[in-house]
Amino acid sequence: MPLTVRGVRIDDTFAEAFGMRATAVIITADSAQWARQAAVTMTGFGTSVIGCGCEAGIDRELPPRETPDGRPGVRVLLFSVSTGELQKQLQSRVGQCVLTSPGSACYAGLKGEERLKLGNALRYFGDGWQISKRFAGKHYWRVPVMDGEFVCEATTGLTKQAVGGGNLIIMGRSTRATLAASEAAARAIAAVPDVIMPFPGGIARSGSKVGAKYKGMSASTNDAYCPTLRGAVKTALDADIASVLEIVIDGLSPQSVASAMRAGIAAVVRLGPGKGALRIGAGNYGGKLGPHHFHLKELVR
Repeated sequence: MPLTVRGVRIDDTFAEAFGMRATAVIITADSAQWARQAAVTMTGFGTSVIGCGCEAGIDRELPPRETPDGRPGVRVLLFSVSTGELQKQLQSRVGQCVLTSPGSACYAGLKGEERLKLGNALRYFGDGWQISKRFAGKHYWRVPVMDGEFVCEATTGLTKQAVGGGNLIIMGRSTRATLAASEAAARAIAAVPDVIMPFPGGIARSGSKVGAKYKGMSASTNDAYCPTLRGAVKTALDADIASVLEIVIDGLSPQSVASAMRAGIAAVVRLGPGKGALRIGAGNYGGKLGPHHFHLKELVR
């Protein structure tokens, strides 16, 4: 039986999530604008491991007092299914998007159980002019570039305790109301540390199911939640639902994902069904895909 909280129906279901590998870096620059620009560029095309190789996003912006070099900064999280792919994505994204950005520097953003190459991989761009430095027990590389030097910590941490695929399915009577509820949830989740929402603005309209009728497709449209297919498929939608959006959440731990989902649900409930969503659900695969099950009813309490 669904639970109703302040007029919003909460499905008796759970979000099914799975283990991932994750890392973090801190990007700094002379201004908050340029630190964020480097971070936004680095996390672009990082929505899903299905097609992008990793899932990436901004965790939070950092004031100068919280960064290694006393400049404005941004903490970025990257998630992938294997250590090898995570190393590849980290190296290419920092090399192409941070090293190239004016005034940037890059530091480890996570301790982790293992280490990934950061400056140790990117130093070769210096073509022999790079300089190795050790300071306060840490190892850095100084790579000459045309506006000065790119300072980059040698390694950053890797955690195998990360979780991907936490999610909320938000349903409303109109596209405008559903988007308003989803935006409220995304804002609340953005304030939770150690999590990202990798899709545009934290919101996805193209929720997917595993498999497809076409060869070579590992995922396809989640027809049970498509309002325009209500009369043609076995629908999961009530008659009053005209629009559905999904928020996908990756976190450095199961606890961080649960906190993010709790914050998102609370934001939707606060907005209420008059201006926002009528119903909140979650995507799962019967418990067969991942070991982490986040039950919505437990997150409402």
